[in-house]
Amino acid sequence: MSTESSAESSPLVKIRSLLPGLARAEQRVAKVVLENPGTVAHRSITEVAEQAGTSETTVTRFCKAIGVGGYPELRIALAADTARSQARANHDMGGDILPGDDLKQVVGKVAFADARAVEETAEQLDIESLDKVVQAVAGARRVDVYGFGASAFVAFDMQQKLHRIGLTCFAWNDTHIALTSAAVLTEADVAVGISHTGSTSETVEALRVARETGATTVALTNFPRSPITEVADHVLTTAARETTFRSGAMASRIAQLTVIDCLFIGVAQHHVDSAKTALEATYEAVSGHRLGARPDGRRRPRETTK
Repeated sequence: MSTESSAESSPLVKIRSLLPGLARAEQRVAKVVLENPGTVAHRSITEVAEQAGTSETTVTRFCKAIGVGGYPELRIALAADTARSQARANHDMGGDILPGDDLKQVVGKVAFADARAVEETAEQLDIESLDKVVQAVAGARRVDVYGFGASAFVAFDMQQKLHRIGLTCFAWNDTHIALTSAAVLTEADVAVGISHTGSTSETVEALRVARETGATTVALTNFPRSPITEVADHVLTTAARETTFRSGAMASRIAQLTVIDCLFIGVAQHHVDSAKTALEATYEAVSGHRLGARPDGRRRPRETTK
């Protein structure tokens, strides 16, 4: 399975996603780069190695681990990324939310972080892998989605979207029910596990059982070398940063929903006529539960009987 992006993305996004799986010495190099990428872009490999408390060989090994080939290539990538970041400087609210921030600062930082999560997720999303998942879901007899904690909301969103175009999809956030459901899947089915960290044991276990039954398995995670990828036929990755008050439950959710939306549209394109008919039917089915107002806020005229 491929976890490489089909389009060039920020080296910092890749470093953050691969950080948990790096060797300890390589993690120290990663932290030096992440803390001040603009400075590293202008420093020698010797200086970076000294700051990380390691050797030049380790720095080179780190570069290869994140897929940039060598240190010169890393410097070029960091310089380009720094230039792009400076171009967005007027919109950057400064990252982490601090206890003393007022509500205006909070709103600005949350909005910026969520927007960046969406943009960076789109930039690094592997289109080839996404296409394979679209094909699998579009042709599936049934789709099971496993998500726990904050990821459960994303799982239920996927269920609702696929149900609206007439596909059979179930979202599970109870361990026992997820496992029993996974156990009866077949080769005609698809199982999707959603976990930001990729290490949620319940999600990994359910996806493993689904794979053992012969179902096509898909992992949606922020970390392409996490445990969940070991039981997945296809891996879709997000790019969300965690901060003090948004530890894995806010920007990560927005990033996951972005991938689910892309997947949904791709699947709907495979069933254009039936999807359109189903969307119209489902809209009509619930229209009687909307108050008598038009989208512009004006009230609809009352129906009269003759």
